[in-house]
Amino acid sequence: MERFITNTAKRLKKLNLPSWSKKMSCSEKKQGRNDHKVIVATIIFSSLIGTYLDLLFVSKQIYAFPARPFPQVFTINIAFTLFILPICTALFVWIMKMLPTLSKIIFIISIGLCMSISERFAEQLGWFVHSEAWHHSYSFFGYLIFLLFMWRFYRWFQ
Repeated sequence: MERFITNTAKRLKKLNLPSWSKKMSCSEKKQGRNDHKVIVATIIFSSLIGTYLDLLFVSKQIYAFPARPFPQVFTINIAFTLFILPICTALFVWIMKMLPTLSKIIFIISIGLCMSISERFAEQLGWFVHSEAWHHSYSFFGYLIFLLFMWRFYRWFQ
């Protein structure tokens, strides 16, 4: 019987099975809660920055939002700054947390390119209008700076 137990134990060790998952410590749970708070703070911050940038650029007549909710009250598209931007910021932070450094850079550049291209489609749909002096490369670099700033804010706030 002893030989059976010894052989079985040796075979089980050779299987290299992962051990039972350990329970999370209180500090790990607290870190998880803090991460949610940091993400929420980053979302709020991005929404505020996006709102103020839109207000600034619309007042300087650099761009406008012809199709927007409550046009009598707001000069900017509040649907973007209160719904779309916060959701995209949460996704952005969630994805960035999982990427290695080089992939983070490529990811941010890709988003900048996509936003520059999507603005052209938004203009064709009548959701967005730029002044004649506007170049879509400004959007590319603007989103690069904005996303880097949001990522730095998230990392600093942690």
